[in-house]
Amino acid sequence: MLIGELAERTGVATKTIRYYEDVRLLPEPARTGGGYRDFGEDAVARIGFVRAAQSIGLSLGEIREILAFRDRGEAPCAHVASLIERRATDLAERIAALERMRGDLQRLARRARTASRTSTSGAAYCHIIEGP
Repeated sequence: MLIGELAERTGVATKTIRYYEDVRLLPEPARTGGGYRDFGEDAVARIGFVRAAQSIGLSLGEIREILAFRDRGEAPCAHVASLIERRATDLAERIAALERMRGDLQRLARRARTASRTSTSGAAYCHIIEGP
């Protein structure tokens, strides 16, 4: 199938498909006599996998590693489980950092409500953020 049909069937732009080929997420397809890309049916499933892996936060590099396992005929499931566990840990750390930031912002908001609205207390920028 030509790239336009592949794009239509997968909901992925032709530019993205070319990019996936450039970064080795898709193997280089065969070419028609006129030089057009001629993708096999497997490209539909492969793009579907790439999109699903992206939706859970895997990077294109990580997805490329998983695809390499498959291309070598190896089961990538243990590697995928490790990536998912690492992603969950990273997410937990980001959530904790965001919760700390929320606490900081709430403290600043309380301070702003209690601070004199007219006083700049000698602040160079903003007395609410600069602190006492």
